[in-house]
Amino acid sequence: MTTKFKHTHIVAADWRRLARFYEEVFGCVSVPPERILSGEWLSKGTGVANAQFSGMHLRLPGYGEEGPTLEIYQYSENLPRSPTVANREGIRHLAFEVDAVEQTLARILRHGGRKVGEIVTAEVEGTGLLTFVYGADPEGNIIELQAWG
Repeated sequence: MTTKFKHTHIVAADWRRLARFYEEVFGCVSVPPERILSGEWLSKGTGVANAQFSGMHLRLPGYGEEGPTLEIYQYSENLPRSPTVANREGIRHLAFEVDAVEQTLARILRHGGRKVGEIVTAEVEGTGLLTFVYGADPEGNIIELQAWG
């Protein structure tokens, strides 16, 4: 049996704005076509009655044409989100390895995101020196920025 990671899905309040954020801050690249999906098959598969959503995939940086994507879709009817906190159960953040944590955090802020934690540098035993911080995209999804050195 073969297993291959494909994508991470984000439900967005404004999928176009959120996709633009990931393109501008992290260099993600859109993978056409834009999609508008609906139908009984989608409702059955998602467990959402009358499911309809639109959006697209973005190629994540560092993996080439066949690499995993970030799938950003907006349902015709989204449920509200709870406040952004790092210790909520479930999938909590996307992590990007970057050359410069402080400058990347500044780009996040310039593009409508926010800071969640403070930039920290610490020795991780057996691994090396880690500089990291948690930020959030414009819709409150947590993003970890990390640099090893």
